[in-house]
Amino acid sequence: MDCYWTYSKRICSQAAEKDEEDKHDRMPMGTPFQLGRFHLNHRVALAPLTRCRSYNSVPQPHAVLYYSQRTTKGGLLISEATAVSDTSYGYPHTPGIYTDEQVEAWKPIVKAVHDKGGIFICQIWHVGRASHTAYQPGGAQPVSSTNKAIKGELVLPTGVGTAPFSTPRALATEEIPLYVEQFRVAARRAIEAGFDAVELHGAHGYLIEQFLKSSVNDRTDKYGGSLENRLRFLLEIVDAVSDEIGADRLGVRISPFTDYADSQDADGVGLGTAVAQALNRYDNLLYLHCVEPRVSQGDTHYIETDKSLWPVRKAWHGNFLSAGGFNRAEGNDAVRTGRADVVVFGRHFLANPDLPKRLALCAPFNKYNRATFYTQDPVVGYTDYPFLEEIPAQA
Repeated sequence: MDCYWTYSKRICSQAAEKDEEDKHDRMPMGTPFQLGRFHLNHRVALAPLTRCRSYNSVPQPHAVLYYSQRTTKGGLLISEATAVSDTSYGYPHTPGIYTDEQVEAWKPIVKAVHDKGGIFICQIWHVGRASHTAYQPGGAQPVSSTNKAIKGELVLPTGVGTAPFSTPRALATEEIPLYVEQFRVAARRAIEAGFDAVELHGAHGYLIEQFLKSSVNDRTDKYGGSLENRLRFLLEIVDAVSDEIGADRLGVRISPFTDYADSQDADGVGLGTAVAQALNRYDNLLYLHCVEPRVSQGDTHYIETDKSLWPVRKAWHGNFLSAGGFNRAEGNDAVRTGRADVVVFGRHFLANPDLPKRLALCAPFNKYNRATFYTQDPVVGYTDYPFLEEIPAQA
């Protein structure tokens, strides 16, 4: 498999050489792993991928096929980001998990994954300021840690046309427990829908990260200023969700180095290690899921960087998932060296529903079509990518 990410040619080359040796043995990503209460038959996980095909915020029957296609026995899947309330939206036709209708719609999707022996985790989110008044009940301002708007534009709720991000309203101190409660209730509803666990989306410039990142959080109350204060909102959510469903059913995703939605931090290493150390007090938290430093805002290429997740990995005492630009060689090397317990694949899993098989066989990947990532078609770019056995043999 070509090693086509440029962030570190030396590491990539070394990984490729080691990967050649693995062709005569079982690949490290193919080995089993005990993720808390869940036994994984391999270490290749489906990333949480927004697909914009849950019409009117309700999961649809076509998602049964989409997720079941990507399920293997003992395989780990993380759902697309799922709203915790009606104020949580910033993309067209993304699902929620806070109404009875949404919970009932998720149940057959979860069942399809379980019927094939998969483990299914629901990622829950609130986009915060990454929104527009058109998404908000009554046309209200989106909420955030700040009243600073994101530069640039977003897609409107119809899926057609764009507009500048709306200026957010900074949450009052006394309002914040209401948003913590939204995450608690959404976690409970996810378990009611049959999900095995939940993941807090604390990455990519959304509400939790709007409190974490120094470039966004300009508060002067107990939720702003010091790093300890900026961590408070995340930790209150972790407390609430852990009390509700158990810490052993909770994972947390962070991206301390990324710059999504104008969300940078002056010290990504410091932020990532502080989160890891703070979460260590939850003895049985399911996992910490981190995004690699090479992932950039544009998401179309990877950046050169000398930053690494190693300090975060070493600070964290539990199960560690890593995502962002892996191929077969690098994924195997990450598991072999202990940089990750589970490797999380996004676009390649989107385009290759049988990705674990392709990785195990050193088979070529389907190419993904970026133009269909966020369309509303229930088939094209969603469930029509071919499996390996469906591809005609080359003469």
